[in-house]
Amino acid sequence: MSDRIRFALLFLTVVACVAARAGGALGAVDRRDAPLVPHSTIVARKEARIVRFARHFLGVPYSYGGSSPRSGFDCSGFTRFVYAHFGIGLPHYSGAQFGVGRRVARARLQPGDLLFFDGLGHVGLYVGHGRFIHAPHSGTSVSIAPLTGWYSRRYDGARRLL
Repeated sequence: MSDRIRFALLFLTVVACVAARAGGALGAVDRRDAPLVPHSTIVARKEARIVRFARHFLGVPYSYGGSSPRSGFDCSGFTRFVYAHFGIGLPHYSGAQFGVGRRVARARLQPGDLLFFDGLGHVGLYVGHGRFIHAPHSGTSVSIAPLTGWYSRRYDGARRLL
């Protein structure tokens, strides 16, 4: 092999090593140099995904005992369906859902928290900015409501599942 070919091969090897070290070779990334993502950021992203998923069902009719977009939803069937999509199992009864997760003060609500009303007879999902999404009652459909008026007076508490 001639000296020119040896030199060319050596040069290409050095270039490939430098590129790999910089993370550019074949899209390689050295995970040891990647920044760590705080747990709170991961949770916030999941909360946003939960709310975004729940919004897909705006307009689905209320149906007593309903637990799917095809059959319609009642309040606990709606929250159960949404959280099941993310691998979190909930009972199909709002009073039982109140026993899951941990208690959250009203002043510390975050998107994705479950909100309970009317002696634990109703549940919705907090979406942020003082509003929540829920399946209200017969003759209505999944909608977003402000946490004011009747709902504010009948508020029983909140639970965080994440």
